[in-house]
Amino acid sequence: MNYSESISFLYAQLPVFHRVGAKAYKPGLGNIEALCGLMGNPERTFKSLHIAGTNGKGSSSHFMASILQEHGYKVGLYTSPHLHSFTERIKINGKEVAEEWVADFVTNHQALIESVRPSFFEWTVIMAFTYFKEQQVDFAIIETGLGGRLDSTNIISPLACLITNISFDHQDLLGDTLEKIAAEKAGIIKKQTPVTISEKQVETTAIFSAKAADLQAPLSFAEDLISSASPFAYQCPSWGEITIKSPYQGQYQHKNIRGILAWCEQIQTIIPLEANKIKSGIEHTRINTGLQGRWEILSDSPKIIADTGHNKSGISAILRQIKEENFSHLTIILGMVADKDIDSVLALFPVDASYYFSQANNPRSLSAGELQKLALAKGLQGEVIPSVNEALAMAKSHSGPTDGILICGSTYLVGEITF
Repeated sequence: MNYSESISFLYAQLPVFHRVGAKAYKPGLGNIEALCGLMGNPERTFKSLHIAGTNGKGSSSHFMASILQEHGYKVGLYTSPHLHSFTERIKINGKEVAEEWVADFVTNHQALIESVRPSFFEWTVIMAFTYFKEQQVDFAIIETGLGGRLDSTNIISPLACLITNISFDHQDLLGDTLEKIAAEKAGIIKKQTPVTISEKQVETTAIFSAKAADLQAPLSFAEDLISSASPFAYQCPSWGEITIKSPYQGQYQHKNIRGILAWCEQIQTIIPLEANKIKSGIEHTRINTGLQGRWEILSDSPKIIADTGHNKSGISAILRQIKEENFSHLTIILGMVADKDIDSVLALFPVDASYYFSQANNPRSLSAGELQKLALAKGLQGEVIPSVNEALAMAKSHSGPTDGILICGSTYLVGEITF
């Protein structure tokens, strides 16, 4: 099989969460343990760092990968989902896994796929572990896919763990309270393994504290360790003041960066780190890792912003920052997947903006027409243009140089932009 055929084979043979949602979710570690055993347990051959959370884990994973790259290490990075290409999920020092390697891996293990019948995510995890083993990485940053306790990545024995923001998402699988969701995320905490929590929250602090105490895992909350008199200016116990020029302009990155600095403080006895390389690592994240879709500015006149925020917490952060832009007029291109809490998210959007309702080419996408109906009930008025690129062209044609265009609501929608 060539690359296209191998990806098509995986989509056809395996349940894919980003296409069918909860039906693709296989809780438990049985499949991944079987796969890793059959493949010689590649996850035991490299040092790893594990990251979970609702929002911020993608950015944080890339920040840490970039920091370690700046220190001269060969760094594997496994994240999901992808924006444009499957190969984005597996990188070493910012370079995506080769399409030829993916094709060969699928072709050579076709019988294993057909016998074990893993989920798509389980297969991508074993693919990443095998690639990192073959390439002999110094460290691998492993981001959970969903939850933590039963996530396929939770077979690793990491040097340290990071848990970012906890908010409502995937409640049908993780629980309908922040406490329940936090308990699932806390499942990545390992015995006597340091864990850092990026954001202290009333509902979740006790959950993490109890889990860490039970496992004798050293626990740090970022805001207790790293003070900040102003956004992106931090006081660190070991390195003094570090001022970061974030490569991503979203103000919500402030908490992610504080979490990463706290994590660096906690793990420096395991991995020696230098202040100047921590700073340059964060500031060079876009260059070093290629992370996209986080308050990504596609144009300045009119200002066009794309952000993968898609749940209530993520959209709230985006809209808070939009208010600071002082656009003459704001146009929002919005698309969502059908299994989100649509009503709660729509209630956040401003009624004085113009809207284009779109949908990604994905089976989970809510139809643009249905989204328009739900939005109208919240006082949001706009036109249905299913294609995000056609909607963007229309928005640009009706916008002046001091206007703004925001594209958000779905990772898959942002991934289809061909600007």
